[in-house]
Amino acid sequence: MAEITFPLQNVDSIVNFYRNEVLTGQEAKQFTKGDLTPVPRPEAVQTLYMRILHLLYRFRPEFNSMVPLLENIQDPGYYEGVTAIMSVYTRMRQFLPLCLVYDFSLNDLLAPKKQKTLVILSAIMNFLHFRKERMVLMLEKQAKFRADMDKLQTFTRGNQEAEKKIEQLTTIPPEQQAEADELAAALSELQATTVHEYQEVNIKNDNIAEWKTKIAEKTQKLSQTKVDVSNLKDDITKLKSQIVESPEELKSQMEKMKEAAKKIKNSIAETDEYVVEMQNRVQSVAHTEAELQQINGLLQDLESSMNNTRLRQEEYQELLVQSEKMQKELKSLCSEEVQLKRALGMKLDKECKQNIRRQKKRETTEQHVQEVLGQCNQIHQKREEMADKIQAITGETRQVKAKIKSLRDVCNKETEKAQALFDTLSTSLDGLHKRIEMHITDLKLHQDV
Repeated sequence: MAEITFPLQNVDSIVNFYRNEVLTGQEAKQFTKGDLTPVPRPEAVQTLYMRILHLLYRFRPEFNSMVPLLENIQDPGYYEGVTAIMSVYTRMRQFLPLCLVYDFSLNDLLAPKKQKTLVILSAIMNFLHFRKERMVLMLEKQAKFRADMDKLQTFTRGNQEAEKKIEQLTTIPPEQQAEADELAAALSELQATTVHEYQEVNIKNDNIAEWKTKIAEKTQKLSQTKVDVSNLKDDITKLKSQIVESPEELKSQMEKMKEAAKKIKNSIAETDEYVVEMQNRVQSVAHTEAELQQINGLLQDLESSMNNTRLRQEEYQELLVQSEKMQKELKSLCSEEVQLKRALGMKLDKECKQNIRRQKKRETTEQHVQEVLGQCNQIHQKREEMADKIQAITGETRQVKAKIKSLRDVCNKETEKAQALFDTLSTSLDGLHKRIEMHITDLKLHQDV
């Protein structure tokens, strides 16, 4: 007990805790502070330990005083008073190391001391607080585990149902296998044609993009040429104002400008023609895409219609199977009715015989129970007698202990008196011896003279 690793509680908190958490009924009302201080009562401490063991291990207090009814034990009544204390002692020796108390002895039950009992009770109180917290956590974990298990079961059921549905949807009945093969072949052909058409559309889109880039370049060139023409016109107007040119040169320049304008107009017309052609091609591609979407819609409608026909055929087959089962069940029920009528007669006969046997067994069991109850009553009477004897013996032992204490006190007083007389006698004897020695020395001196 030199190194205590748990908090020590005062007497009031210990009494309140054990009255509220451990003891019940009259025991809780009768348990007070006087049972622990200034000198703990052994009976209260023993009952408290018994209730603690009952709370923790479901070991009832009356089980502590039970003695096995064996033939080898002589006079088992003498063991009844000792077995209760020894059983509590052994079980507390097994339990208290969990509370970090390792020096529990038999004197802590028979003659408990205040400080030691308070330390043990505070250790048990600490353990019960820890146990309560752990129990709450374990209950929460159990609730979570049960909820998770329920979720897992629901998920597994959903997975199984989904797998069954997938199997039903993926499996094709043999009657519709030929149609399914034909549809699969048609779908593969349509997919191949759609892929080919998509490739052509992509090629056309690439060509359209190239033509658009070319058109953009040409429009840029046209805009640049227009800018150049406007610049040239400005330059011409400026030059006309500054220089007087010859008419021949003007004609030649005008012809050149007309030829350049014609070329530009021709290029613009060609680009317009290319743009019109590309727009026509784009419209044809959009028309083909619309046709492909219509074909896909028709295929989806075909699939939905096939699924509906498949479901109807399955329902029809299930109805046929159910009708056959119902006919077989009707036949089996008719045969079972005949068998049940025969079996009822047999069961009634057997029940009559069993009732007779049960009555006999009940009578025998009641007789046996009464005999056992009689034996138990005799044992309880013996236990009560032995308890009375033990109480009388304990009273006699207390009286003897009191007499022994009084005798010890008287003996101590007499020994003190004898010690005082011995001291006086020893001092007087020492004086006599000294006087005798003085007389002897005086006599020797007279003789010498």
